[in-house]
Amino acid sequence: MADRMTDRETLSALLDRMNDPDMTEAQFIQSVESDMLPIQQFFSYYRCAIMEIETKFRVLDEQFSLRGENDPIEFIQSRIKSYGSIMHKVSKLGIPHDLASIEEHLYDIAGIRVVCSFRADIYKLADCFLRQDDITLLERKDYIANPKPNGYRSLHLIVEVPIFLENEKRPVKAEVQLRTLAMDFWASLEHKLRYKKDLPPETLAALADDLKACAEESAAWDEKMQSIRSMLQ
Repeated sequence: MADRMTDRETLSALLDRMNDPDMTEAQFIQSVESDMLPIQQFFSYYRCAIMEIETKFRVLDEQFSLRGENDPIEFIQSRIKSYGSIMHKVSKLGIPHDLASIEEHLYDIAGIRVVCSFRADIYKLADCFLRQDDITLLERKDYIANPKPNGYRSLHLIVEVPIFLENEKRPVKAEVQLRTLAMDFWASLEHKLRYKKDLPPETLAALADDLKACAEESAAWDEKMQSIRSMLQ
């Protein structure tokens, strides 16, 4: 039987196996399933981390609701980077092409986005979340207080959370983004427009200026809505 695949092997290696006259169909399927198991297990760690983090935020949202406060969370979204995206970033950063190195050096394989109604809710939720004794904060980037040059605003938390498996407790890194509805709306549209690379440079520059102006208007809208809520309370 052919040697086991490593994560350096390409599709051509897989095709070579398919053309191996000494390998039966059953052997080929068994080989592929065996080779895929470490990768499947690798991604399962991040799915478990997402479940842990989402649960923590939903519990906090429920607690605030029971106290008679408005639910601070509008919705939660999550994603796991595709294998292709991971390998592209690994190559860009010069990280060794093995799962242990990827797990050590990439912090955003698991991503959770928490979208709130008001800006003050972002900081309240983040503080409550980080006070939990099984959450380790690795990095904090406040793009609300210090927006990116293009106008992007969000609070980013790189955290480590334990997941409890059958025979072990395993720490897993994840990126949590907290933003308002206005910030999320702007970021979603900006992300789509950023990939329109077939436009002339002067058009792209003008669009960048317009998008930054929209970001400023969205921030002003957030401030006004926060002010109105404060007066009502």
